[in-house]
Amino acid sequence: MRSVRLGTGKRQVGGLSGMFITHHVQLRRVAMKILGTREQADDVVQDAYIKVMETASCQVEQPLAYLFQVVRNLAIDRYRSVALESRLFAAEEEGWTVPAGAGSPEALAGDLQQLNLVADALAKLPERTQRAFEMNRLGGQTQREVADQLGVSATLVNFMMRDALVSCRAAVGAA
Repeated sequence: MRSVRLGTGKRQVGGLSGMFITHHVQLRRVAMKILGTREQADDVVQDAYIKVMETASCQVEQPLAYLFQVVRNLAIDRYRSVALESRLFAAEEEGWTVPAGAGSPEALAGDLQQLNLVADALAKLPERTQRAFEMNRLGGQTQREVADQLGVSATLVNFMMRDALVSCRAAVGAA
C-alpha cells in the first residue's frame, strides 16, 4: 500500500475538489468493482468527497493517487461492514420464514421472557442507538435513511446496529 504524505501548506480546495469532479466516474468505478452496486459506490464516493474536503487544508503530494486511495479504503470498509452485517442478521432472518403457531403456554411464556430480556438490553443502550435500532428494525427504514434522520454517517448507524444486536444476543444468551 502506498503511503500518502500530508503536510501543512497551501490550501488545495479547488485543486482536490476539481480533481475529484474530473475523475468522479473513475472513482465510482473503483468503488463499484469492490462493492458490486452503483448505489453503494455512489455512497462511498460521496463519503470520500466529504473526507477529502475535510483534509483539504493539507498539501497532498500525489492528489490523484490520494483520491483513489481514499475511495478504495472507504469501499473496502463498506464491503467489510456489509459482510459483517449480513453475518449478524443471517441467523435472525432465518426465523422470518417460520410460520407463527399458537404454541404451548410454556413456549409463549419463554418467548415473552426473551422479549423482555431484549427490551431490557435495548433500554441499557444509549438513546441514539435505541432510536437507530427501532427505526431500522421496527420501522423498516434503511440504515442510510436512519443516518440522514439522526444526522450521522451510515457507518456509525451500522456500528450502532451491531452494538444493539450484540447486546440483545448477549441478554438472550445469558438467560
